[in-house]
Amino acid sequence: MRVIAGKARRLPLKTLPGLDTRPTTDRIKETLFNILQPEIPFCRFLDLFSGSGGIGIEALSRGADYAVFVDKNPKACTCIKENLAFTKLSKDSKVLCMDALQAIRALDKEPAFDCVFMDPPYGMELEKQVLAGLLGSSVIHKDTLLIVEADKKTDFSYVEDMGYELVRCKEYKTNKHIFLRKREDA
Repeated sequence: MRVIAGKARRLPLKTLPGLDTRPTTDRIKETLFNILQPEIPFCRFLDLFSGSGGIGIEALSRGADYAVFVDKNPKACTCIKENLAFTKLSKDSKVLCMDALQAIRALDKEPAFDCVFMDPPYGMELEKQVLAGLLGSSVIHKDTLLIVEADKKTDFSYVEDMGYELVRCKEYKTNKHIFLRKREDA
């Protein structure tokens, strides 16, 4: 795994050994950031279920002003901090070693994020819980773009009833990215 573009381009990133995380492949990351590129410069980026931090680091490398990385696994948090130090992007970031819902509560007093990316464990409906938690918080604003990485079979038919607008869905062989924004009436 490596940083694809920007000021940390081509730098390799550490990943956690074993099957505890599923690092987003370089090909999928490149496709994702081709879609996200207009949103990234000068944004505040929130990377939930960060794993090794590859997505948030890519955002910082491509011009995000600030990124917060959230993972409840202490080994993942150590890996993120090492990757941030290696890429020299630590000063523009914060790592929170806690559950995603705890992090949302902890971040509620900070300025809202412009982009929120989450890649929760598949099949546990954590994305649904986090989306509900975000909706009632000041962590997102009306223009925040939320991106959820999920198994291809994950059902998102509930998002409009919850208060989100489905902006886009990009499918890959085994997974997909869902792009959402808070509905104006939510």
